Amino acid sequence: MKSFAKIWAGAAVFAGAQLCLAGEPLLLSEEPISPLPLAPPALAPGKVALGARLFDDKRLSKGHRVACSSCHDFANGGDDGLPRSIGVGGTMGTNSPTVFNSGLNFVQFWDGRSVTLQEQVSVALLSPVAMAGNWDEVLASLKADPHYQKAFAAEYPKGIQKETVEDAIATFEQTLITPNAPFDRYLRGDAGALSKREREGYGKFKSYGCVACHQGVNVGGNMFQTMGVMGDFFKDRGQAEARADLGRYNTTKNESDRHVFRVPSLRNVALTAPYFHDGSAKTLKEAVRTMAKYQLGREMSDADLELIVEFLGTLSGDIPASVRTGASAKEEHR
Repeated sequence: MKSFAKIWAGAAVFAGAQLCLAGEPLLLSEEPISPLPLAPPALAPGKVALGARLFDDKRLSKGHRVACSSCHDFANGGDDGLPRSIGVGGTMGTNSPTVFNSGLNFVQFWDGRSVTLQEQVSVALLSPVAMAGNWDEVLASLKADPHYQKAFAAEYPKGIQKETVEDAIATFEQTLITPNAPFDRYLRGDAGALSKREREGYGKFKSYGCVACHQGVNVGGNMFQTMGVMGDFFKDRGQAEARADLGRYNTTKNESDRHVFRVPSLRNVALTAPYFHDGSAKTLKEAVRTMAKYQLGREMSDADLELIVEFLGTLSGDIPASVRTGASAKEEHR
């Protein structure tokens, strides 16, 4: 079976063959970035609703302290806005990646230790620095809830099981697409969707080489890359190296994977500060300048930096309808 990411990436490219930009044919194969689908995949509404409730349920964690939504706030760009997320008992993890468009990533987590969204659910639930949960306790708690009994019975013949909980949450997460970003509208033919400076920023984004790692439908999220290709980022950072800094090496134990991370998606990046796995870049400007230095080996002028940051702001799309009401309510109480 094709992965969710591959299905949508293929659909986007196919659709692009029939699009035009400013009156001229636009073949998305000639552009490094493809627009997001205008709507999420058609999935079982009951499973989506069930997954949404589970995503916000603290009973999935030890002592019922945190939920998935504790680190993935829909009103906060799909993350928590912290340099490092706080799990059960105050434990510190990495900088939480956004959950928006996560179904389009080729692997999950910074170190890629989960390939599918279903796998990601269990890893987060069992992680001692995240939810510190226990499947036996979680399932017992859910089975004691009449609402969950009824909802699972309606969607899954097996009822409440580890696999069905994973599937429900993953199904909900697949709906968290943020379409209709200004840049996507531009790619689809709306020449006025971007200002002149934003278009110049996109040109700089390409000419500097940012698109070598940030391209495709998710503007990243489709490859691994070493943090510090053109310089020693970790030495220059000026703090002791932590286990999380080892990146993919923690999963593979291959020396070549030391400091290798999944390239993050830049979708909604203007909303997801701070940046990098360690949250060390407080602003988007700082993150772009750091990437230019350590990934591209280039010094970036202030003028070019401003243009690229303006372009990156055009990658912010609409909050998914499935969570818009809840996100708005949270925003009103901030």
